[in-house]
Amino acid sequence: MNCEIITIGDEILIGQIVDTNSAWLGQALNAIGIKIVQITSVQDQPEAITNALKTAATRASLVLTTGGLGPTKDDITKKVLCEYFGVSTTRNEAVVAHLNEIFSLRGRTLLDINLHQADLPQNCQVIWNRLGTAPAMWFEQNGVVYVSMPGVPYEMKTLVTEELIPKIKAEFTLPNIVHKTVLTAGIAESSLAELIKDWENALPSHIKLAYLPSPGRVRLRLSYYNGAHIADMKTELDAQANALIKQIPNYHFGYENDKIEQVIGELLNAQNATVCTAESCTGGYISQLITSIAGSSAYFEGGVVAYSYTQKEKLLGVQPETLLNFGAVSHEAVCEMAEGARKRFETTYAIAVSGIAGPSGGTPEKPVGSVWIAIATPTKTTTKLLNFGKERSLNIERSAQYALFMLWSLLKKTE
Repeated sequence: MNCEIITIGDEILIGQIVDTNSAWLGQALNAIGIKIVQITSVQDQPEAITNALKTAATRASLVLTTGGLGPTKDDITKKVLCEYFGVSTTRNEAVVAHLNEIFSLRGRTLLDINLHQADLPQNCQVIWNRLGTAPAMWFEQNGVVYVSMPGVPYEMKTLVTEELIPKIKAEFTLPNIVHKTVLTAGIAESSLAELIKDWENALPSHIKLAYLPSPGRVRLRLSYYNGAHIADMKTELDAQANALIKQIPNYHFGYENDKIEQVIGELLNAQNATVCTAESCTGGYISQLITSIAGSSAYFEGGVVAYSYTQKEKLLGVQPETLLNFGAVSHEAVCEMAEGARKRFETTYAIAVSGIAGPSGGTPEKPVGSVWIAIATPTKTTTKLLNFGKERSLNIERSAQYALFMLWSLLKKTE
């Protein structure tokens, strides 16, 4: 089954809100074997909505719309649907009862404007929205199913999970689909592709590989479509994933929705070890990532954001001569930052980062994007010089991610 998602609302087109509904719907529907062929955003104009519906029906057998079902004049989706299907509205008494219940629970008076939400197209089936006042509506015409849903994310997600997906499963025979995602860090997409090219070329035709890069990480998603038995599909995907991991043992850190900071925490706990941070150009972002994991207080002792020369000297014990002779963005300075932090916090490991995040401040010798990272352990300090370009936010993100990758690599070696 092919599906098109249509989001309705000027607020999406002008960037006033971000369309998170489509991303969530794509994941939810793909999980039950429905293929998303198009995501379209249109303005609150009858002609735009009508044209989107007509076009979607030429390439999809399931058309989902979100938005435009509120009680105010700018919410016109229901009116357009009536014109599209050539029907008028009729008041649904079950929806009226639902509205009365909701307004009573909220201690509010049910107004005439709200009652209009119970006036539904004559040819629709109601899909209950237990969290809101606008029901979803199911239509069928010329072999195409149209479902119009409210745009409020928590309402839409609940009715899709509780009502729409069970109804789709009951109405249609859907293909089996299984995904398995292998997570990597510390390697670029192109380098990763080169490492696994022989394995990738040998994949059977019914298994597809997708590269999903993000700053500092690449997700490798294996997909098996239209298999006869889900258990057999999972077994084959597991075998392929294991073969893939053998090609990239130094970069694979987890599966599916794992986070490298979570995996690091598990390794630190297993080793009864602790960590601290000494950050300059990342401004505390590494500490934020580490402490985003519940239970991180068991292994994270604390961190220092030492931006100036003075605070690098005062808080971390970096020698004035080091800063004078080599500068803050140097192997020597970042080593002393890491070692000073580990000493002061009395931890097993310390992460230190110092760089030029940009967009200005670089020199010919140290261009914008130059970042030194150090990991101090009880026996040695490891450093790495990287350059991530001139985009400040990406420099911060990539520096933090690579620093975590370096710590993970050391922890893996000491398992």
